[in-house]
This record gives sequence, structure tokens and C-alpha cells, in this order.
Amino acid sequence: MTARADFIKQFGGVFEHSPFIAERAYDAGFILVPMSAKKLHDAMASIFRKASHEERLGVLRAHPDLAGKLAVAGELTEDSRREQAGAGLDRLSPEEHGRFTALNTAYMEKFGFPFIIAVKGLSKDDILAAFETRIHNSVEEEFATAAAQVEKIALLRLNALLPETSK
Repeated sequence: MTARADFIKQFGGVFEHSPFIAERAYDAGFILVPMSAKKLHDAMASIFRKASHEERLGVLRAHPDLAGKLAVAGELTEDSRREQAGAGLDRLSPEEHGRFTALNTAYMEKFGFPFIIAVKGLSKDDILAAFETRIHNSVEEEFATAAAQVEKIALLRLNALLPETSK
């Protein structure tokens, strides 16, 4: 495998199902050695921000609903499964699951992409509160908020991927 292919294999999923970000960062020469989570995040976030609106929307749409159909069917990426489980979203009561489902549906209908939040360190109640607040945002506000959350998730994933000594 080439260095480029190895890099994309390792970091192509940092931005959910969007390896084009890792590909462009590598091709632009943004990958510096020694690699650190922060440097790599800065490079990849820059690519994400420079992507077209449609490409960025595609990244947002690649994220799963929180506690949604993919989670129930066991079809989340390993990162998403671990992140949602860490927030207790794999242990919702039927009533809580119903609330998440209703909010996911209303949010998707209003914004055209799933509700995205970096769940690390948050409880299901924190997430529901953010959901219930953010659903009242304008489309422009929420696009910006969701994009910022995608970048935060990417940094958390990079911190998990790179050894402590390289951060």
C-alpha cells in the first residue's frame, strides 16, 4: 500500500463516511511529520471548510440519527456506536427513544440533515436539551452549528487515533 492509501485508510473516516477530506488534505501536502491530532485536525478542518456547500452538506448527511434506525439495527460505524453508547443512547427507555425519534424526524424535515452533536461527556438529558434548543435555529445557524460539531467530533476521533505522545 502507498503512504497515501495508508493515510486514507487510517484517517478517511474521521469525517463520517467522507474520505475526500483526508484525500485532499494529503494531496495538498498538509500532512506534516511528526503528526499530531491538532495539526492533522487543523489541516482536515481547513479542507472541510473550503469544500463546496453541497460537499459539506453531504458530510452532515453522512452522520447517523442519534439513537435512530441505524443504531437500532446495529449498523453504525464503530466510532458512532462507541460515541452514542458512551452517552447512554444505547440504553434509552421506550419513552426516551420515542422522544429522540420524534425530534430526529422534525429536525430532518426542517434542516435536511441529521442532528449532530459531539456526545462525548454529555448525558442523554444534555443531548435532548440541546436538541430541543437547536431545533428552533434558522437553517443557516444550524448548518454552521452542525458543521462546528462535525469538526469537534473529528478532533475527538483524531485524539483517539493518535498516540498520546504525538498530540
